[in-house]
Amino acid sequence: MTIQEAQKTIDNWINTTGIRYFNELTNTAILMEEVGEVARIMARQYGEQSFKKSDLEVNLADEMADVLFVLICLANQTGVDLTDALEKNLKKKSIRDADRHQGNEKLR
Repeated sequence: MTIQEAQKTIDNWINTTGIRYFNELTNTAILMEEVGEVARIMARQYGEQSFKKSDLEVNLADEMADVLFVLICLANQTGVDLTDALEKNLKKKSIRDADRHQGNEKLR
């Protein structure tokens, strides 16, 4: 699925199954909540924090998909074409960072 297809699919899902979009501020809060859930898994799986019994059933891929879903909702609500935005962002980074990381000893 392309990003454009994902935006259309989610828009269709929201307008049928989901009834309507939550407002932008609600979706922003939901996005922060979902990012927090990813951070929680990362801290336990890759960091030093211990898992709690309630953490044992978590699924990183599913939580990342939740983040992507809500981000796409916000893009749809605000008229952002994520394909175009990502292409422009990568171009910006490629120009800005063309030599930036080459001399960074921390990355070797």
